[in-house]
Amino acid sequence: MVRAGLTTDRLVRAGAELADEVGFDQVTVSALARRFDVKAASLYSHLKNSQDLKTRIALLALEELADRAADALAGRAGKDALIAFADVYRDYARAHPGRYAAARHPLDPESAAASAGGRHAQMTRAILRGYDLPEPGQTHAVRLLGSVFHGYVSLETAGGFSHSAPDSQESWTRILDALDSLLRAWPTA
Repeated sequence: MVRAGLTTDRLVRAGAELADEVGFDQVTVSALARRFDVKAASLYSHLKNSQDLKTRIALLALEELADRAADALAGRAGKDALIAFADVYRDYARAHPGRYAAARHPLDPESAAASAGGRHAQMTRAILRGYDLPEPGQTHAVRLLGSVFHGYVSLETAGGFSHSAPDSQESWTRILDALDSLLRAWPTA
């Protein structure tokens, strides 16, 4: 018998909250069951296993990030779009560290194709069109932006910049200015 009120969506959202509290790696069906004060077996009518739960949290995180990025990019172009896009990732990682980690969770090809990951790539490429980058430079720039955003956010959330001046916001602003300059002067093959 399914416990009243438990749905797959509710469990995934609770799993995402748990990830933010204890870390994505610590999320399991058993940990989620404890949160609802039920036996883990009662959740298996909604979730296959812990891997399924993690995949669903990853899909939720990718969707949330894509929705926030789309809202932030509306009506922006060039450097303004670049900054808005970067800030979405940084703000999301700070507010939802477990979900941000989930967004980096490896997905099988079918799940990846159905995820909001494609929307992220489309938005990144839309920003880069404002810099008039042809292929293959555009692909290289997508990889650069992802690496810089993720690297900075990962170091910052781990406390890597908290021990010295200047403030990490000042560095973030300077880095985005440098990325804008680099994209405007992108080297040709």
